[in-house]
Amino acid sequence: MTELIPPILLVGCGRMGGAMLAGWRERGLAESVIVDPVAAVPGVRVVAEAAAIPPGFAPAAVVLAVKPQSADAVLPLHARHSGEAVFLSIMAGKTIAGLGRLLGDAAIVRAMPNTPAAVRQGVTVATAGPGVQPAQRALCDTLLQAIGAVAWVEDEALIDPVTAVSGSGPAYVFLLAELLERAAVEQGIPPGLARLLARRTVSGSGALLAASGEDSAALRVAVTSPKGTTERALAVLMAEAAWPAAISQAVAAATARSRELAD
Repeated sequence: MTELIPPILLVGCGRMGGAMLAGWRERGLAESVIVDPVAAVPGVRVVAEAAAIPPGFAPAAVVLAVKPQSADAVLPLHARHSGEAVFLSIMAGKTIAGLGRLLGDAAIVRAMPNTPAAVRQGVTVATAGPGVQPAQRALCDTLLQAIGAVAWVEDEALIDPVTAVSGSGPAYVFLLAELLERAAVEQGIPPGLARLLARRTVSGSGALLAASGEDSAALRVAVTSPKGTTERALAVLMAEAAWPAAISQAVAAATARSRELAD
């Protein structure tokens, strides 16, 4: 396979780091290194700690995919790559300024992907810090496109509400499927069928939304027959104190928490 992606140092290979790695390998990844004490990835060199990185290994990008609470201990171990590689951080709550205090004079891109990255259907919003060169930004864009759609913003403060909407958003959708399945069982539908109906309704509706150029509100109206069952259900869900208030409150709460976690 032609190598489309240059050598990468992936620090942390959990669920999101692993999803990114899989996407890169599908596109053609040059010989790279993973730093993770427990990961086992066939065909890729994995080392347990930074000290075990092969001498002379020069990554084009260092992707920081460790837990935010590990940043203070882990990031300074990779500061030696500052000035050469671009650092791409997907750690929630860690600002570019905070990362810079741990990495020194580094080119840093901060990004927030989401879990549909595992099936290459994610969406990521990224922002570039001072000193990031156009070629480095382009490389980060390539790395992120391997797991889905990418958008860039100039204002780093937008990453907090982005985290609340798309970063946390899959959990809201999974909750909908969970509650829809429970309600189906309450109405007498057998559990296996309830799960099938709930999951396929959520996933199929998402696929329709992705394929349609119509506004989501227009799609909702199209399935809502006057005086029908959907209209009766939406009268409950769209009551002022129901979904309209709850979704806004949930996103506001998640945004506030993201700001609390920021350096």
